[in-house]
Amino acid sequence: MKLIMIVTSLLLVLLKVSNTKVLISAIDSLNGRPTFDEYQQLRKSLIEEETNKFLGADLVLNEDETAVNEYLMTLKKAELEQGFNNSYTFIPARHFFEMLDRFKESRLFHLIQRLPKGGVLHAHDTAIGSTDLVIKATYQPNLWQKGEFDTKEDPQFLFSNEKPGEDDWEPVENIRQNLTPSVYDEKIRKLFGLYTENPINTYKTLDDVWNKFQHIFGVLTPIITYEPVWRQYYYASLQQLYDDNVHYLELRGVLPDVYDLSGKIYSPDEIVQIYIDETEKFKKSHPLFLGAKFIYAPSRFADDTEFQTFTETAKRLHENFPDFVAGFDLVGQEDTGRPLISFVPELLKLPDSMKFFFHAGETNWNGLSTDENLIDAILLGTKRIGHGFAILKHPKLLNEVKEQNICLEINPVSNQVLKLVDDYRNHPAAVFFSDNYPVVVSSDDPSFWRAAPLSHDFYMAFVGISSAHHDLRLLKQLAINSLDYSAMDESERNEAKSRWEESWHSAMKEIIRDVVKSS
Repeated sequence: MKLIMIVTSLLLVLLKVSNTKVLISAIDSLNGRPTFDEYQQLRKSLIEEETNKFLGADLVLNEDETAVNEYLMTLKKAELEQGFNNSYTFIPARHFFEMLDRFKESRLFHLIQRLPKGGVLHAHDTAIGSTDLVIKATYQPNLWQKGEFDTKEDPQFLFSNEKPGEDDWEPVENIRQNLTPSVYDEKIRKLFGLYTENPINTYKTLDDVWNKFQHIFGVLTPIITYEPVWRQYYYASLQQLYDDNVHYLELRGVLPDVYDLSGKIYSPDEIVQIYIDETEKFKKSHPLFLGAKFIYAPSRFADDTEFQTFTETAKRLHENFPDFVAGFDLVGQEDTGRPLISFVPELLKLPDSMKFFFHAGETNWNGLSTDENLIDAILLGTKRIGHGFAILKHPKLLNEVKEQNICLEINPVSNQVLKLVDDYRNHPAAVFFSDNYPVVVSSDDPSFWRAAPLSHDFYMAFVGISSAHHDLRLLKQLAINSLDYSAMDESERNEAKSRWEESWHSAMKEIIRDVVKSS
């Protein structure tokens, strides 16, 4: 027994340079059990080894960060303890819509809002800004409406100098007054969002919510794509990101037909130029904002002829706007859309300089065309994977993600609202956070679920998905990753990280001054 104790003690020392699997095997081979003290040492070492693999574990916090972290973890532990004792009260265990009001009471959520979160790398252009911005757009003159609310067929909208040609088109300003402005505005808010007080019964299947989700884009398009609204909506979306302490954006867009009252239809190149102009204008008035880039992301429902047009547009935009157009993706429900393999012959013709950022594996299926999009995304050299929800079912692909440093774009709230996961504690990103995978947290389409541009997703990642032991280092690493895995070139990235670090450390001092010292 004495020999066993000596060898066990030596093995515990060797743990620092070995791994637990080897250690346990060696102890088992001794045909004896350690003492309770030795067992506790072994247990502690296992926990330490696991903790050292966490995303952000390598970061060293300074004095200010340590003070903020202590306060942060006090809040996190309190919410976890309350949830552990009564899971019905635990925000990440329930549907996001059911718990929206609870965020007002969460001091932890309000603290996360104050953190500089780097960038959003996965968001869709017409669903970033809140529905309030759409309501504001309906006050623009020359907007017409056909059809009524709360009927089987949703109303249609169009900006026009004259009645669009049919008797049942009416000016929105008249309809608003007939209903009263507050009633009309609330109907617009309901029309352009997935929110419902009873989400479980309203959306019984994934297809139910996706049908509504994709339908919203179609009804919304004629309002958003009116050229003055297009500019205003994008600029105001940047402001909402900025107010949520997000200082960089990579947006995906289909480049729909933008129009004006003269009947002009703007070309994809002109639409991209609008984005550039509004971004530069925003940067001039918001010095902390780091900029934006665009990922051209047309529909995955295109036929071969349409898709060839998309790739030609992608090449042209890539040549004409190399500093702004970051790359190419496809959007739309993967389960019902064409699989990525069907586009591969045409995709292989794109220049090597064209980066891919493919949606892939946004599904619960295993071994079907949807999750096998992950295979083609990786073989095509994608720089990031949008969602990647199904990748845990593909250990070889999961290994490739780590080996090739392919970033996974995690969108927690989107994944729950669109019915991939009911309880955030069961989200596959828990593995990514626990084993230091290349990962970022983004928000996808926050407008449609009344979420903040990023803070709600950060909260769910931090409280619902990550370990109770994950601390400020996780949130800091996620922010750093959003810049490291961005489409910025090296010089842009270095400058962005330097400026973000200044914002981060300023925020630490402000939080200590405003919150920590008064708590």
